[in-house]
Amino acid sequence: MQTEVDTKTIQALDSAHFLHPFTDFKDLNQRGARVITKAQDIYVWDSEGKKILDAMSGLWCVNVGYGRKEIADAAAQQMMTLPYYNAFFQTTNVPAVQLAAKLVSLAPKIGDRSFEHVFYSSSGSESNDSNVRMVRRYWDLLGQPQRKVIIGRINGYHGSTMAGASLGGMSGMHAQGDLPIPNITHIDQPYYFEKALPGETAAEFGVRAAGWLEAKILEVGADRVAAFIAEPVQGAGGVIIPPDSYWPEIQRIVDKYGILLISDEVICAFGRLGHWFAYEKFGYKPDLVTFAKGITSGYVPLGGVMVGNRVAKVLIEQGGEFNHGYTYSGHPVACAVALTNLQIMERENLVDKVKNDLGPYLAQCFAKLQQHPLVGDAQTCGFVGGLVLVKNKATKAMFDSALGVGMVCRGHCFGNGLIMRAVGDRMIIAPPLCMSRAQVDEMMELITKCLDLTYADAQKNGWLA
Repeated sequence: MQTEVDTKTIQALDSAHFLHPFTDFKDLNQRGARVITKAQDIYVWDSEGKKILDAMSGLWCVNVGYGRKEIADAAAQQMMTLPYYNAFFQTTNVPAVQLAAKLVSLAPKIGDRSFEHVFYSSSGSESNDSNVRMVRRYWDLLGQPQRKVIIGRINGYHGSTMAGASLGGMSGMHAQGDLPIPNITHIDQPYYFEKALPGETAAEFGVRAAGWLEAKILEVGADRVAAFIAEPVQGAGGVIIPPDSYWPEIQRIVDKYGILLISDEVICAFGRLGHWFAYEKFGYKPDLVTFAKGITSGYVPLGGVMVGNRVAKVLIEQGGEFNHGYTYSGHPVACAVALTNLQIMERENLVDKVKNDLGPYLAQCFAKLQQHPLVGDAQTCGFVGGLVLVKNKATKAMFDSALGVGMVCRGHCFGNGLIMRAVGDRMIIAPPLCMSRAQVDEMMELITKCLDLTYADAQKNGWLA
């Protein structure tokens, strides 16, 4: 494994040739990229030899941790057997078929909307593009081509392709590229800390927030709405966890108007919330489930859509070619890696571990952060967590966004051997599911230290005034 790297040489080449995703290129070229050279378990190392605890599991994905030789061996064996063949032209391959069957076996049954079919892509973004095509094809086949409108949520994230970015509700993304594309609209997010009325309980707010969907359906016209798409827990938006009352009311509304429900579980599936699929945790019945990330623990790219029986039956029985797909749909190496990754998760009981041990322990640890003078709210759900940095705990007064307090905190994190993400002034984590309680304690000590350093900066600079 390569561990010795000339940092400045790599940084110079990076600046000269590599355009990074979601990056201010000018700013990065001035400061130079951090060069990560190796990883093991829940840690990564940079080119200067600094060990860093990865509390974001890469980008929400390295569920089984780094350095799993078993996964590398599965990839190598498949590469020597059948490194690639397409799924066009009425052909298939063994790992793709086996993985589809495995995913169907893991998906909780929900009656006539259960999942028996899988459509493959290489990422969550591609998968959500596929959802748009599939949903509109479904309604076309049913003789309702006017049903084209898909409703998403403000601050939701569904990828960065044209359709994925449109489905998401990130204003910064919409400001570039004339987004969203036509026939996509949005409702507000179920963010209790920010949106609740004075004296409103979480349960009351959850029902009211779900009601925004019904209002939008009526505004657009129920006969024009094709689907509603949402993350069970909003990830890139800052780990926004809806009240328990939210999803049951959403289910009632989509059933009332007969629209399809898309559960974007790119982050939330495969144990992240203590279930193989998050719709089980929240008790709703989606027609389509987007997946990616944790299915391979990020070792190779793979994504897809679990297609519920209601949709699959129409697509299959009505016949006609579905003019959509990808060169790498059902890639044999990616599928072989996914099968091995899922085997590891089952063998080590990682999903149940998150549900009954590590998840509750993380929640207990995170609750203590509520006492910190900088923390206005701290919540977890399974193995994700988010906390909001505030100027005044009593009034929930926020810092001036121009101060970039979240980025100040993130800087302290990197400087002290911790990867924690900043979304505005929300600090979020999504650690590897293979952690031990001792490693959770190690992570919490680092988080507390970085909060203390950020609070000291706020005091010194007069940000609390």
